[in-house]
This record gives sequence, structure tokens and C-alpha cells, in this order.
Amino acid sequence: MIEFEYWQLLFFPLFFGLGWAAARIDIRHLVKESRALPRSYFQGLNFLLNEQPDRAIESFVDAVKVDPQTIELHFALGSLFRRRGETERAIRMHQNLAERDDLPQDLKLQALAELGQDYLKAGLLDRAEEVFDKLQHSALVKDAKRNLLEIYQLEKDWERAIAIAAELPDIASQKEIAEYYCELAAAEVIRSRPDAATGYLKTALERNRKCVRASLLQGDIEVQQDRTAEAIACWQRIEQQDPTYLALVAQRLLDAFRKLKRSDEGLQLLRGYLDRYPSLDLLDVVFQLVLESEGADAAYCLVRDELKRNPTLLGFDKLIEARLLVAAPEARADLDLAKSIVQGYTRRLARYRCDNCGFKARQFYWRCPACGGWETYSPKRTEEFDLTP
Repeated sequence: MIEFEYWQLLFFPLFFGLGWAAARIDIRHLVKESRALPRSYFQGLNFLLNEQPDRAIESFVDAVKVDPQTIELHFALGSLFRRRGETERAIRMHQNLAERDDLPQDLKLQALAELGQDYLKAGLLDRAEEVFDKLQHSALVKDAKRNLLEIYQLEKDWERAIAIAAELPDIASQKEIAEYYCELAAAEVIRSRPDAATGYLKTALERNRKCVRASLLQGDIEVQQDRTAEAIACWQRIEQQDPTYLALVAQRLLDAFRKLKRSDEGLQLLRGYLDRYPSLDLLDVVFQLVLESEGADAAYCLVRDELKRNPTLLGFDKLIEARLLVAAPEARADLDLAKSIVQGYTRRLARYRCDNCGFKARQFYWRCPACGGWETYSPKRTEEFDLTP
């Protein structure tokens, strides 16, 4: 057992005194640093916390004038300029930082990365590409490649997008790469080179066997080559890939079966799709076929039964249209009035919505024009989701 000596008690006040002195030194250093910062710096922080970016910028500009050596403040101010859309001011701020000889290498790289973002936001894609190309040989290589991928997509340079996407497996999925090949195929179709387009679509399906767009485009190519039966087979494949997209090819299938003089077979196929995967676009197409083959009464019954099963305002608009075909002449004026009122609302509801950012559009997009997400639009209109119980 270790004996305790009373003289050891003298160490406690000594340790306490040393700790108190160290704390005083740290506090004095902190106070000295805070006093060295301009008052406008703290005002800017306060405005940022209160979500007043305009007044924060004014304060930070004053702070930079007082202390131009505050590097972090320059970065913050440049980012604020970019967020507000003042890209010219952001570019000047980050250019000045990147050209300073007294900056450490890591801060210079950060300034270059921020400058690339400024150019990208301003739409100066060639300058942004040049900056991010330089950063590929730095510690910021991954961010540089991610931004280059975005630039290549904006420039529609799909070959280079495919090449760099292969180096970013955790950012660019196989689904997205398949879409790049579909873009190449679509360009070849415009140039009337079906064989080259078919090659790209084959690769797209190898990358993503559930690539609906590849099957849809291949069907279009088959039609152009007067191979209607093969086109139908391509479009029918979509049921195994993602049946919700059958709405996009319903009219194509109708036209193809009509061309082959097999309307009855087409009607049977499309009615089966409508039963299993209900959508307003499928209803429109089946309505046309039933009206042609079975008459107005049968077409009206079809829409009425479908509206009972899936009640929507757009479906109700279709019901009024069908009712007008079988209504007595004296009732048509009232039905026309009801249809015009309903259509005033349905025009606002007939939108496609991006599942990623919520952006709404009148037409369907494979890539969202707002957030750039691939296959984020459902082929169903928003009203089918919002009002269906």
C-alpha cells in the first residue's frame, strides 16, 4: 500500500493555478482576435442567421474593405454572390483569390473550384470545362469529374458523358448511362441512320434491361423500316420493363394494329392493359377503338365504368365527351357548358410532375429540365395521383 504524504497536497493549488493561467491566456487571445475582426463581419453573420442575404452581403463587403486578408470571408462572399445570381461579381471574387501568390495550394484549388461553379451557373460552359479539366489532376478530382459530367450533359456531348460516367459509378448509375446511349440513338434516327441507332439501343439495354426508352425508340425505328409487327413486339416488351409507361406507347400500338388491319386484336390487348394498369392515356386510346368498332353507347359505358373504378376530374371530362355522343339534342347545350367548366380546371391538372424536384410540365420528359434527373417523370398526369383515392 502506497503511503500518502501531506506535502503532496501542495501540488493541487499549483495545478489549479497553472490551469487558471492557461485559461486566462486563451480567453485573452480569443478576445484579441474577436476585437481584430471588423464589426461589420458580425453584422453580416447576424443577417445571414436571420435569412437576410442582401444585407449580409453589404456587411461582408464592408468587412472585406477593412480587412482584405480575410480569405474565408472572400469565399463566403463569392458564394453569396453566386446564390443571388450575381455571377459576374462572384467570378471576380474567386478569380482574385485564385491569382493570389500568397495563398496556399489547397486554398487556390478551392478558389478554382468555386470559379468553375460560377462559370457553370453563368452558362459559360467552355470556361467551366477548362477549369474542371485542370482540377482533374488535383485532390479535387472527384468533384471535378462530377461537374464535367454535368457539363457534357448540358452540351449533349454524350460520348464524353459516357466515358466520364464510367469513372463515377457511385454518381452515374447504369440507368443514366443507358439514357446517354438512347440520346445517341435518337440523334442517329434524326440523321436517318437506323443501323447505328439500333446499335446504341442494344448497348442501352445491355446497361439497363429495363430501359423503357430503348424499347420505345426501337419500335419507332421498326415502323420507319416498315416492320410493323416487330415494332409491336418492341412496345409490348415495355410491360415487363415498367408497365406504367405503356401509356406512352398506347397510341403507337393503336396505329400499328390499324396498319396491319388487326384492330380487334389491338383492342383486346389495350383493354387488358387498361384493366391491369389504368391510366387516362390508355383510356383515351381504348375509347377511340371502342367508338370505332362497337359504337358510341359502348364507348360511353367504357368511360363510365372506368370513372367508377378510378374517379378523376380528367376522367369526368372524358365522360362528358362520351355522353355528348349519345345525348339527345336538347341536352347537349347543358353538357357543352359543363364540359367547358370542367376543362377550365383540367387544363391546370393535366401536368407531368418530376418526382425528384416537383417541377411540373405539360409534356413528358425523360430528363427533368429543372433538376436534371433522369426518368424522374411518371407517365401519368398529376391529377391521377392527387385525386385518385
